[in-house]
Amino acid sequence: MRSSADAAAARLDGLSAEELARTLELPRVELYASIGSTLDAAHAIGASAPSGTLIIADEQTAGRGRHGRRWSSPPGAGLWLTLIEHPTDARALDVLALRCGLYAAEALDALASAPISVKWPNDLYVAGRKLAGVLIETRWRGTAPDWVAIGFGLNVSAPAMEDAIALAPGTTRLGALARLVPALRRAASATRHLSSDELSRWRARDVAEGREVLTPAAGSALGITASGELVVRREDGVMSQHRTGTLTFAEPLACS
Repeated sequence: MRSSADAAAARLDGLSAEELARTLELPRVELYASIGSTLDAAHAIGASAPSGTLIIADEQTAGRGRHGRRWSSPPGAGLWLTLIEHPTDARALDVLALRCGLYAAEALDALASAPISVKWPNDLYVAGRKLAGVLIETRWRGTAPDWVAIGFGLNVSAPAMEDAIALAPGTTRLGALARLVPALRRAASATRHLSSDELSRWRARDVAEGREVLTPAAGSALGITASGELVVRREDGVMSQHRTGTLTFAEPLACS
C-alpha cells in the first residue's frame, strides 16, 4: 500500500486525486505515481467502491492487455486507468468492451490526427496504428454481475513502438480524460446488446470489415452481430461467428 505522503504527492497534469474527482464529477479517484496495474488496484477495492470510482496512474510497471500481454505504460505518456462500475444488465456485459471502444473512439475523435477506427474486440486505431486498448474484468455474485473493472490504456504522447500512435500533438492527458471518462460511463450504463444505431456507428469505424483475416478463422471479416460476435465468411463460403479470439489480418494495416 502507498503511504499518505505518496498519495498526496501523486498528480496528473498538476491535479490531485481530489481535484480530479471534482473536475470529472466522480465519487472517488485513486491516483498513483507508479503502480503495477490499475486493474490490480481495482480488484482490491471493487466490492466496496461506488460506481464511477476511477483508478489512474502516471506509470504502470506491469500494465496488461488481453491474453496476458503487456501494455507499455511509461510515465507521463498516456492515460493508464481502470473505471469501476456496478452494471445491472448481465446481457450488456457481452458487448461492454465493444461499446467502450466505440464510445471512446467517438469521444476522442476531435483529439486525434485522423478518424479513430475500432478493431474487434477491444482496440482503437488511427491510420493503421494502435492508439488504445480496452480490457474488461467482471466479478459476479451468483448469476448477476457484482462489479466490473474497465481497464483502458490510451497513448497521449508519441509512443516508441512503430505500430503504435498517440493523439494529436498538443493534447493533454486532462483534456483526453475529460472526454474519455464520460464516454466510458455511458457505455457502462447502457443495457442489452448493441442497438441497430450502435451497429451502424461501429460499421462506420470498423477497421476489419471486408478485409481478409487469418484468425479467429481464415476468410473475410463481415462485421459484428448485436451480441458482439465477429462474423467471418470462410474460404469455403461458410459463415462462422466468434465470441472470443484474436483478430489478425492477412495483410498488415496500412499506415499513413
